[in-house]
Amino acid sequence: MGDTHQAFLAFQRAPEKNVISWTSMITGYARNGHGEQAFSFFVDMISYRLKPDDFTFGAVFHACSILVMLGQGRMVHACAIHYGFHAYVYVANGLVNMYAKCGDIEGSSRAFDDICSKDLISWNAMLFGYGLHGHASQALRLYEEMVASGIKPDKVTFIGLLMTCSHSGLIEKGRVIFESMWSGYGLPHEWDHVACMVDMLGRGGYLAEARELANNYSGTVSGKTSSSEALLGACFAHGDVRTGMFLGEDLKILDPQKDMNYVLLSNLYCACGQWKEAEMVRMAMADQRVKKKPGYSWIEVGNKMAAFVAGDHSNPYMDELCKILYFLEFEMRSPCFIGFGN
Repeated sequence: MGDTHQAFLAFQRAPEKNVISWTSMITGYARNGHGEQAFSFFVDMISYRLKPDDFTFGAVFHACSILVMLGQGRMVHACAIHYGFHAYVYVANGLVNMYAKCGDIEGSSRAFDDICSKDLISWNAMLFGYGLHGHASQALRLYEEMVASGIKPDKVTFIGLLMTCSHSGLIEKGRVIFESMWSGYGLPHEWDHVACMVDMLGRGGYLAEARELANNYSGTVSGKTSSSEALLGACFAHGDVRTGMFLGEDLKILDPQKDMNYVLLSNLYCACGQWKEAEMVRMAMADQRVKKKPGYSWIEVGNKMAAFVAGDHSNPYMDELCKILYFLEFEMRSPCFIGFGN
């Protein structure tokens, strides 16, 4: 991760600022996860009557996808059309990704169809979009079209395919795709491909096969913790305490500072009623001074992003919000609502 604060100070000290310096700041903020700052910089850039280029739009679309800002993304799309950059393949690829990440898969598909000269990134972006929205058949069909058009898939393509098969329960298809990486294209399996396979097998209840796969590749690919985390999550889903216990202990040794390893193992024990063991995991977490990162949600209201962090009571309207939540909970528990749900 870069130091965006130092970059901002250097930007402020620059005697003359051009499209390159503005775009560099927008790109830096976007790549470091600061979508709001990136979008704000873009708005300021336009207000100073500086003409953005294709790299500027690519960075802003990335920022919109981070924050899931569909409204702002559409506005930037219109801006790209105004400046004549919407047909650039780099910008169009950003559009495909942005619409997919923001929940508009139809908009993503239209943006993809509008690309005259699709490159590998174009196909991968659309494939990931279909997979993200659970459209497995469209993703697999798109892959066949991609190969038929003469585009050779890369390792990113196979990550998208394996994730699609995992989330759609297409285990046998996933096995075939995994094997075709090397046999069909000479691409070696890397840790993220193994993790996808372990996750897919684990979701399907094939825990023994998933563990065997992870062990077989533990000495040949880096990133063992990723596949082990996927398998530990599968153990939690299927209540396999024994396998989860061994995996959890291994993960605490391999990556003792990662909060999710402790949380998954503790949740596994709690789900099976082993409260003492769960407490011991929490104590080990405290001994290592590891703190769980709070979960948060966000929503776009009136073209502004509102974020909600778990356990945060700093909102000045917290009392009113709690009253509304209590009322909603009471209504949901009413016989009328329960009967409607049944």
